Amino acid sequence: MSAPSKSGASDTSFRKTWDRAEYAAKASARASTEKVEAQARHEAKLLGHKYHPPRARTPPDMKETLSRTTRLDVSANVGKTSLVPVGAAMGKRGRGAGFYCAECDLTFKDNLQFVDHLNSRQHLVATGQSGEVKRATLDEVKERLTWLAHRRQEEQEAMSNGVDLAKRLEVRVAEEEREREEKRRKRNERRRKTEGGVGVKIEEEVRGGIIC
Repeated sequence: MSAPSKSGASDTSFRKTWDRAEYAAKASARASTEKVEAQARHEAKLLGHKYHPPRARTPPDMKETLSRTTRLDVSANVGKTSLVPVGAAMGKRGRGAGFYCAECDLTFKDNLQFVDHLNSRQHLVATGQSGEVKRATLDEVKERLTWLAHRRQEEQEAMSNGVDLAKRLEVRVAEEEREREEKRRKRNERRRKTEGGVGVKIEEEVRGGIIC
């Protein structure tokens, strides 16, 4: 028989050991957190409010949510044919037939669901947005109102120019119609003056070098 090992290892030495002091500290911290949360819930209930747990800290690389700079065109693929994988019709995960979100790798069969997804927190987090909107300052509001007033003035000028152009087109069309009517009237008059509408043959007689 081999001599017994002097390393002190036993047949249960392969099992994982736990640091009792570490886990005791974690349990104490969790108990204190739950106590504070219970106190906050109780105070909110007494005030008639709904308790909202504190949100996780926003990552520093996230940007604020901004409005879309372009109009969302949900009818761009109407009448088009697209090739999709065989199992693409199962669930929303992956690219399939419908409205596809590349950032979240999801496909939606309904445009309303697709728009709701674009406004959801899941999509905002996937695109690096915090979901928080920046509060505009007074100067920014004034600048925005000035820009809107200027754009409205340009639209009104464009509409007035468009009305003038439409009137000019109407006058031109009326003039062309009168010209065609005048040509048609002269042509009918010439046909009525001729015999049978084919005209009269003009006979020429040469007398002494003079055409009669």
